[in-house]
Amino acid sequence: MKLRIFTEPQQGADYQTLRNVALAAEEFGFDAFFRSDHYLQIGSVSGLPGPTDAWATLAGLAVETRRIRLGTLMTAATFRMPGPLAIIVAQVDQMSGGRVEFGLGAGWFEAEHAAYGIPFPPLGERFDRLEEQLAVITGLWGTLDGQTFSFDGAHYRVSDSPGLPKPAQRPRRPGEPAGAHRTPRLAARFADEFNAPFHSAAGSAAGFARVREACEAAGRYPASMIFSVAQTVCCGKDEAEFRRRATAIGRDPEDLRANAIGGTPGEAAAKIAEFAEIGAERVYLQVLDLHDLDHLELIASDVLPQV
Repeated sequence: MKLRIFTEPQQGADYQTLRNVALAAEEFGFDAFFRSDHYLQIGSVSGLPGPTDAWATLAGLAVETRRIRLGTLMTAATFRMPGPLAIIVAQVDQMSGGRVEFGLGAGWFEAEHAAYGIPFPPLGERFDRLEEQLAVITGLWGTLDGQTFSFDGAHYRVSDSPGLPKPAQRPRRPGEPAGAHRTPRLAARFADEFNAPFHSAAGSAAGFARVREACEAAGRYPASMIFSVAQTVCCGKDEAEFRRRATAIGRDPEDLRANAIGGTPGEAAAKIAEFAEIGAERVYLQVLDLHDLDHLELIASDVLPQV
């Protein structure tokens, strides 16, 4: 089981804060640093000092870290055209020496699109666009040297592209999120990894089963897919510290225990074990207080060795 740190910078974090978290995660032995791709705060928080771009952030971290893997959970297909996005991700992968993992989703948060002038098509069209973006990006990356790539879709058209630059990691395929009826099919076709975000162990297991069925229907070995989950984490060395951290992020301690990875290190390890039992190989730990680096150190010292 690999533990990864997952951040939500749109809730209020500048680059320096994210840099501190990424460097701490690397120092403490976590497998990866991931961030969301949002341009507007969610909920009642101020979001100050304002959003940071996911790929600008990861480009900076690519040259400021050495070992830890870097990625998005999830990049919104509505934000960027597939050709330029393929170039951006390939370049950041090169800058990192081959440590980037690329999650791509359909986009869901209508308010952020309105706030920054980004078109927000209906749900069906967003998934149509996601499927075409996956086809374009993987097609560009998979084009052999000296050959060209073309694509004629309903939403995107590519003509005689050299498919450059390539990621440092070849071959590369994007990951896929859970949560929509088309996702298992798209995951089976395009993804290295399927992530079930913020579901119970039973709900995640059901999602994994649908993806395995989709893999079999597509003629792909289900064992070739990596399965992972994302869960909010709030851990304290004792009950008092756990409750203090829960208060700091505005969450009820008992809700965190029931519906997230919450409690003492032993409780956190036990909850992670539940996900391991259903086949999850990675857990993305959503850390909501990005200034509490002692929280990361505690998880690394008292939870990570148990899993």
